[in-house]
Amino acid sequence: MKPPVQQPPVAVLTGPVVEPLLPVVAPPKPTNLVDVGGRKDVALLLPLSGPTAPLGRDMLDAAQLSLIELGADDMVLTPKDTKGTADGAAAAARLAIAEGARLIVGPLTATEAEAVKPIAQAAHVNVLAFSSIASIAGDGLFVMGILPREELNRIAGYAHSTGIDHFAALVPNNTYGQLAAEQFGQAVAAAGGTLDDTEVYEPGGSDLKSVIRHMAANGKFTFTALLVPESGAKLKNTVAQLQLADVNQQKVRLLGTGIWDSPDLGSEPSLIGGWYAAPPPDARAGFQDRFRQAYGHAPQRLATLAYDAVGVAAVLDRTPGSEFSVAALTNPNGFAGADGIFRLRDDGTAERGLAVLQVEHSGTSVVSPAPESFGEAGQ
Repeated sequence: MKPPVQQPPVAVLTGPVVEPLLPVVAPPKPTNLVDVGGRKDVALLLPLSGPTAPLGRDMLDAAQLSLIELGADDMVLTPKDTKGTADGAAAAARLAIAEGARLIVGPLTATEAEAVKPIAQAAHVNVLAFSSIASIAGDGLFVMGILPREELNRIAGYAHSTGIDHFAALVPNNTYGQLAAEQFGQAVAAAGGTLDDTEVYEPGGSDLKSVIRHMAANGKFTFTALLVPESGAKLKNTVAQLQLADVNQQKVRLLGTGIWDSPDLGSEPSLIGGWYAAPPPDARAGFQDRFRQAYGHAPQRLATLAYDAVGVAAVLDRTPGSEFSVAALTNPNGFAGADGIFRLRDDGTAERGLAVLQVEHSGTSVVSPAPESFGEAGQ
C-alpha cells in the first residue's frame, strides 16, 4: 500500500458522539478485548463465527498483515465478531462506537453494512465496508468491493479499442445478470460501440439452447463480442452450448467480468481466448505469497479487501491531520494495494485500475496492463 502522492485536504472529524435518541446498547464484551493504550482505535467488523467464519479469519489475518507491513504505530485494530448477521454487525458497531472507534473497517456483506450505517453515521464515524453493492454507499459509508460497472467499463473500452464495434450480452435472469446487462449497455455506449442484442435465460439453463438459437438466428448474429456474466460450472456449460450453436472465439470474442476469475478456466476449450477485467495479477500474487509465508496457507479471494482497507487506514494514520476524514479518504491520487490502484469517490464507491486478462490453456495472460496511476488511466 503506497501513500497518496499529495497530502489530502484536512477535514478534522470531531470525536465519536452518539445521538441521544440512539442510546448505545453494548453486548457482552469479548474475552480478548484489545487495550488501545491511547492509540487510534480502528474497529474491524468481520464474521469470526458462523458459516462464513473461515473467510472472516482470513480477512482478519490479511488486515493484521497490512498493519504489520505498513507500520502504523499510532493505531490499533480492535476486531469485532458480526456473526455474519445484520443484528450481529449492528451490535458490533455499537460496541465499537462505545469504545471510541475512529474508523470502522467492514463488515462483509451489504445487509450487514446497511445495519451498521446509521449507527456509524450518528456517531460521525466513517466506514470502509467490503460490499460491492453501490446502492448502499454514501453518507460516510464507502464500499471497497470491485463494482461490476468498473469491470464492464474496462472490458468494453478495451474491446472497442481493438476494433470491435458491435456487442451482445447473454445474461442469466437474476439480480447480477440484470445489473450486468444494464451496465454493459451503458459501458458499450460510453466506449463508442453498439449493443446489438441482449438475451436473457433462466438461471437453471433449461431454456438456454432455445435462447442461443434465437440469438444466432434471423440475421441477429451481427456482433463480434459477447458478454457472458457467469462463473464456474455454469459459465463452462453456457459457453459450451454457444460453441454448439457456432458462436465461437473465431467469430465472436467472449467477454466476462471478475466473476470469471478462476485458475481452471482454460479447462473449457470454448473459453480460451476470452477476455475479462480483473485486478492486476502481479499485485495480488505478491500479497498471496506474503500471506502464505506468514500464515502457512493461501488466502481466500476477498482477503485482499481487508488488506487494502486497513492499508488505507494505516496510510492516513501517518498523514498529519487526516483523522480518517472524508476528505482524506477521497484523496484523488488514490492508493496502491493488493488489488492494484484504487481511489474512493465522494459517492462512497471505489474506482479501480483494472487489467484485461485473456484465458489460456494453463491460466491467463495480461493483454492490457492495469494503469499504475489515475493520471495514466486518463482520469
